[in-house]
Amino acid sequence: MNRLTSDPHVGVCPDFTLDFYRTSRVPLVALNNTEAAAAALLQAVWVTTNAAQRIQWQDQVAADNVLAVENQRLLDEETDRQLQAQRLADATIDEEEQKKNRLKHIPIPKRPHPSRANENILISDFALRKLEKGHYVEIYYWTNKGIADARLVYRATDDEGMVPNKTADGATTWIPASATQPSTTVVPDCNLEALDFAQAIPRLVASLTERGWGHDRVHMLAGFWGALMLHRYWSSDDPLDRRALLMYQEEQRRAWHQAIPLPGGAWDISIIDDAEISRTLDRLYREDRRRKDHDFDYQVSLTFPVSMFT
Repeated sequence: MNRLTSDPHVGVCPDFTLDFYRTSRVPLVALNNTEAAAAALLQAVWVTTNAAQRIQWQDQVAADNVLAVENQRLLDEETDRQLQAQRLADATIDEEEQKKNRLKHIPIPKRPHPSRANENILISDFALRKLEKGHYVEIYYWTNKGIADARLVYRATDDEGMVPNKTADGATTWIPASATQPSTTVVPDCNLEALDFAQAIPRLVASLTERGWGHDRVHMLAGFWGALMLHRYWSSDDPLDRRALLMYQEEQRRAWHQAIPLPGGAWDISIIDDAEISRTLDRLYREDRRRKDHDFDYQVSLTFPVSMFT
């Protein structure tokens, strides 16, 4: 069906009795119709045709409206898709920018200069990066001595002391050179003093939370350290007892970190293994006994040279 180009509703039936339409009447008059009858037939045909065209026009307008709505919907969807794609591209660019120039994008809160008490809590960049990666790191960095060491390194570091670093997604970021180097004065956990250990744990737990560790893991480690400081060996008069707890803590925590990515996974480290603590104490006792025996034999050799008995 041909498409209508004008609204048939506005059309007016012609007066077919006029001389202008004589040519149109001739074929009908030739069929034994009068001029008036021929005009009436032409008028009836026009009215019938106009009625049909009005229905066609209404259907055509309705179809055009449906098509217009669908085209607008597709246009809106395409516009929204392009907008989302642009936003994603902008977000990706912003994320890359923040990774490459992290220091420019760290939010700075509106607050006065920190007090000297707060200034003292400055943790080594190296320790914090190990913490962010979920790796084992010595508790020393959270002791008073470790914090003092970090402050000395921080004061000696300038903006030129930066090195490139590859992130997990392959992007390159710039980090302080100190963040890639352990402290030269770091003390193994097993050799920490009980007071240093007790002072460091609350700071370490706070750092774990700040660095995005899951609540369950933070709670588990806090329970682990708390259980050790409540153990009967912790308040013992024998220093070997406390050292056994610190040795157990170091060995268990190292093994726990190493087991996390393995197929078998890690365990609830807060569950204390008293049998393992006893084995650790026995091992330390035998090592201490051998060292004392060796020292005694050495002193005897100095006091009584072998030549005296030959």
